[in-house]
Amino acid sequence: MDTTRDSAAPSVCLITMGCAKNEVDSAAMARRLREAGFSVTEEASSADAIIVNTCSFIQAATEESIDAIFEAASLPKVDEGSAALIVAGCMPARYGDDLAAELTEASAFVPCSREDDIAEVVARALGIPLPVAAVGGEPAEGEGRTFAYVKISDGCDRFCSYCTIPSIRGRYHSFPYEQIAEDVEREIASGAREIVLIAQDTGRWGADLPDGRDLAWLVDTLAEAHPDTWFRVMYLQPEGATDELLSVMAARENVCSYLDIPLQHVSEPILRAMNRRGNAAAFRALIERIEAAVPDITLRTTLIAGFPGETDEQFEELLDFVSEGLFHYVGVFPYSREEGTAAFDLPNQIDEDEKAERAQVLRDAADAACGPRIAERIGKGAIVLVEGTEEDGQRFGRAQCQAPEVDGVTYVSRGEIGAFVSCTIADTLLYEMEGE
Repeated sequence: MDTTRDSAAPSVCLITMGCAKNEVDSAAMARRLREAGFSVTEEASSADAIIVNTCSFIQAATEESIDAIFEAASLPKVDEGSAALIVAGCMPARYGDDLAAELTEASAFVPCSREDDIAEVVARALGIPLPVAAVGGEPAEGEGRTFAYVKISDGCDRFCSYCTIPSIRGRYHSFPYEQIAEDVEREIASGAREIVLIAQDTGRWGADLPDGRDLAWLVDTLAEAHPDTWFRVMYLQPEGATDELLSVMAARENVCSYLDIPLQHVSEPILRAMNRRGNAAAFRALIERIEAAVPDITLRTTLIAGFPGETDEQFEELLDFVSEGLFHYVGVFPYSREEGTAAFDLPNQIDEDEKAERAQVLRDAADAACGPRIAERIGKGAIVLVEGTEEDGQRFGRAQCQAPEVDGVTYVSRGEIGAFVSCTIADTLLYEMEGE
């Protein structure tokens, strides 16, 4: 709730759907709104304007975003017309004018590419001039947490046959180092002890910049500038795991020995149909190279079950690969048939029930294989970033081997929130760990 600005300042509530990249975009919109003199509140029912930052990566995400829009539209102030409803993000980018025809409840639509203009859009929707910006202001939504996401690029040039990102976010473009460094410094000043570098394709950072810098240089430079802050790389495609990046991970204690590498599948014909490269043998060799360079590395991947044309034998190949226990964490998703993608029209689409069943079988196999990998940490030392307190007073946090929001937590007996504490892992329960 806004407590630092004049109560007459028009208030805006941001509702964020989808992934961490949208959280970054919402935080940026909140900053722009504050700079323009608006207040930002978490109370949707009392806000003068509500922005729903939507996700439409897959149909399920689109449906969740639509539910959030309708829920906001049913609030008394919106329903009676005294508050504006604005739909932002991926859905306006993906569906364009068709969305405006369907969602007449909204006052305005702001695609990803126009989010820099959010203050002007809100002012127009409210029928007011831009407020006079005040000095100071409350922390942006999400700030004050022990970690923060920082986007290093946007868009994607891969055009995987199942993916809507290029049509939503456009072609790949790296953000300049100066912008990234400024974002990192702002998040650290707001209390973040860990910076998670994200993008649709983090490994390509710098490829389109004129100075020859790459992701390894970026991570090394940031880690050197902020030695008391953890840095973590997410969403790294297989070819992004370069020797240079691995060397930085091995050399810098504050660079998390952790890689999230979305493989999506291991059958070469399925990967070709996905417009991706690789096979099971190549991925095993990749993992072997990574572990040789960074022996204490933690690995996460994501996989898709039930892609069009996936045979029983190809699914079994994927299942066998997962069962080898090469990864510590595995995210599993049933294939989602998305209009506008090349895979939408592929033959041999798999029944929804069969896709869901395959995904569940794959999840069960991943849990069975990953659990023992997590248990290997018992008896080993760990540094834990303390993040919160359970109702019974138990502290919890994360070790470097646990990415925020996806990999579980470590329970510890002491430590102030935001502090790093040393412990020994005494026990594990699947993905949760207990330190003492």
